[in-house]
Amino acid sequence: MINLLPQKQKQELLLEEKFKAVLILGVIILASLVSFIFILISIKISLSAEMAIQKINFEQKEKELADPALQDMESKITSANAAFSQLDSFYRGQRDSSAVIEKIFNALPPGVYLNNLSFNSVSSKVFIAGFSPSRETLLKLKENLEKENSFSDVYFPPTNWIEPVNITFSLNFKIIR
Repeated sequence: MINLLPQKQKQELLLEEKFKAVLILGVIILASLVSFIFILISIKISLSAEMAIQKINFEQKEKELADPALQDMESKITSANAAFSQLDSFYRGQRDSSAVIEKIFNALPPGVYLNNLSFNSVSSKVFIAGFSPSRETLLKLKENLEKENSFSDVYFPPTNWIEPVNITFSLNFKIIR
């Protein structure tokens, strides 16, 4: 194909083509910007609505927490927790008296029986009074108690050793913590 148009018209056509291309690009860019603006506006509206919902929820929760019955219940729970904590620390500080009694009864030789057993948990002292058929069984009791690692300062008064048979004895010792 032969182009017989004069040079001036060729330039006008080229210029017109460039103008159309720039115009089309401008329209596309403008449409993209408008779309982007609409997207941003819709995001803003959505976030504003979500914030309003959260604010309403927050205000409702504040009203619920400000309820006097709830505050009264919370104070009761707090005081009960404090009482339980004190009880727990008290019981953790207590000795297991059944274990001590078991060790004492394991140390008793045959024929020896107890009339009195007193346990002071504050000072960790034990006082025992009882009956022994002979001095030898009483001596065996003393040896058994002294062997026990949980007991210290085992003391038998000298009056325990006066009678050779049918001895009413007493003793005391400390429990090692």
